Amino acid sequence: MNIAVDTTSPIPPFEQLRAGIARLIAVGQLPAGTRLPPVRQLAGDLGLAPGTVQRAYAELQAAGLVRSRVRRGVIVADNLSRPADSRSTADDLATAAHQYVHHARGLGFDDAQIRHALDDHLN
Repeated sequence: MNIAVDTTSPIPPFEQLRAGIARLIAVGQLPAGTRLPPVRQLAGDLGLAPGTVQRAYAELQAAGLVRSRVRRGVIVADNLSRPADSRSTADDLATAAHQYVHHARGLGFDDAQIRHALDDHLN
């Protein structure tokens, strides 16, 4: 699972992780039935606290994207033929926009330059 968590970002790590996994599910890189890494393993791999990963998994489960089974772990849900609910889609878009702006500002661009770059990619 290729997800990066920026601990210097103002976006909480659990939200970055949740959005990243939701995105991988949405684009089919994590198909139905895929078992996600155990909480402690993923926490160790990403340098996060296990509670952070657990919270991300819990939010994914609440959104219906994954299911948790005793002794079987967290698995991508198989009833994903319906689109993600509008809240999670809006949350994902807001997270991506925030990360883009934060990164661009970190590179020294001002708001006008950031808007211009985004407008160029939308046209």
